[in-house]
Amino acid sequence: MTSPRDGYPFDGPSPYPAAEIARAWERERPGTPTDSIEIVTPLWRLAKLFADDRRRLLADLGVDPATLDLLSVLRRAGAPYEVSTRELSRRTLVTAGAISQRVARAEDAGLVTRRTADDGTRAVLVTLTEAGHDLIERTVDQVLTRESELVASLTPASREQLAGQLQELLEQVGRVARKPSSGV
Repeated sequence: MTSPRDGYPFDGPSPYPAAEIARAWERERPGTPTDSIEIVTPLWRLAKLFADDRRRLLADLGVDPATLDLLSVLRRAGAPYEVSTRELSRRTLVTAGAISQRVARAEDAGLVTRRTADDGTRAVLVTLTEAGHDLIERTVDQVLTRESELVASLTPASREQLAGQLQELLEQVGRVARKPSSGV
């Protein structure tokens, strides 16, 4: 006999829609702002579902998410597929130390090379190798095809509208999140 899934943490669609969660908090804590629940809760759940699905796909392909991230930035840079570690850090939103670790693992696997820039600076340049290029070419189509399947229920117009709204929200949250909370 199998045990029922409890839906935690977000194993699937919640039996408790965000609107129901908001109403429960309004009932239990009158005056507490609940207007964000119907936006933030589905976004957190979607992020978890997307991340879990991508992690499973990458595991099947034998690629870890950090390596995919690194190789993707290098591939999108265009020929000669070379980017400084500083720029890699900026584009991947991870620390210089994390980039150093990612590059070292990818270098050990023969996916990238690194060298000091020829311009007299101390910059380190990371270049995609042929093996790294082959891996990202094989992987990116499968990842993007799968993610396209996950959003296929949205019409092209809905996708465009949602993408614009999410970008607007991301920019606003990015500005506000850097400031101290007024409630603390």
